[in-house]
Amino acid sequence: MNSETLRLLLDGVNNLSWQSMVMMAIGLLLIWLAIAKEYEPLLLLPIGAGAILANIPLSPLVGEHGALTTLYNMGVENELFPLLIFIGIGAMTDFGPLLENPKMVLLGAAGQFGIFLTLLLALALGFSQPQAASIGIIGAIDGPTSIYVSNKLAPELLAPITVAAYSYMSLVPLIMPPVMRLLTTKKERAIRMPYSSREISQRTRLLFPIIVTLVVSILVPFATPLIGMLMLGNLMRESKVVERLTGAASNELANVVTLFLGLAIGSTMMGERFLRPATLFIMGLGLIAFVLDTAAGVMFGKLLNVFSKGKFNPLIGAAGISAFPMAARVVQKEASRENFDNFVLMHAMGANAAGQVASVVAGGVLLALMGAA
Repeated sequence: MNSETLRLLLDGVNNLSWQSMVMMAIGLLLIWLAIAKEYEPLLLLPIGAGAILANIPLSPLVGEHGALTTLYNMGVENELFPLLIFIGIGAMTDFGPLLENPKMVLLGAAGQFGIFLTLLLALALGFSQPQAASIGIIGAIDGPTSIYVSNKLAPELLAPITVAAYSYMSLVPLIMPPVMRLLTTKKERAIRMPYSSREISQRTRLLFPIIVTLVVSILVPFATPLIGMLMLGNLMRESKVVERLTGAASNELANVVTLFLGLAIGSTMMGERFLRPATLFIMGLGLIAFVLDTAAGVMFGKLLNVFSKGKFNPLIGAAGISAFPMAARVVQKEASRENFDNFVLMHAMGANAAGQVASVVAGGVLLALMGAA
């Protein structure tokens, strides 16, 4: 071993701080959750890998000309990656259940209520208005929207907000059921809702993404990039004439961008910046926002149950958040626990699709309220 090699080795050891070691351990935990528990593996695994690579002492992957820094600059800092992911999400989303039962849009709106309550709570804890808005959007359980909003309003909090958003997205099957059971009775959870599917015309499916884009963009201009990309992907899906583009958007493009996005976000989890009391507050507030959104959806579902004279299953309201389609599957599972052959999945999918759109609108509203450029 020559002297130069020895010097580099000693430099690496001397620059290994306890914060870096903790962050590498957190990166390993995220990778373990992705592999062993299959919690959002497509994103948690690259985030964990990015965190480890960024915290290795003297890592050439970060810094002014580092590969991970370049990924961040070209895809996260200018919001490109979240927008590209939304094209893929739109290409994979079937809004048919929502079009068959348009009243589900009310549940999507109710499922964003916790965002604004958490914003007020974050303000009370001393966060600035832009930071509080960025923390509140975690409750939508919509990773790309959380990234887009926080990067515009509070880029210094991007790493913990992103980790919180995707971590809670992966924990939807664990967090939602207790809230749903607490707020509903066994009788309510067992309510059957027959699903009579009606044919949605091709014209309606084509007009839906166009009309939604125009209406939302006019009412909430700050939501235009997000809703525009989401509906572009859906328009490609429903047009039936660009199968290659639809397939590429929902597969190759979504997969590559998800990988790059995960690595870029992981690279921001530097120990010295990430391990602060504020991070714990953000994780806690994000969980509160998630619980409040779920609770608001269920309570609105109970209100619809009253108006329907006991014919509406309140569990469906929990699907009004944006964790598509996991939230809808959790609702179906909870309904079948009380009544094995009770099938409410398609109703829940309608509420869940509405929540996907509502979370984008909520993000645009927050940007408008904060006067984002």
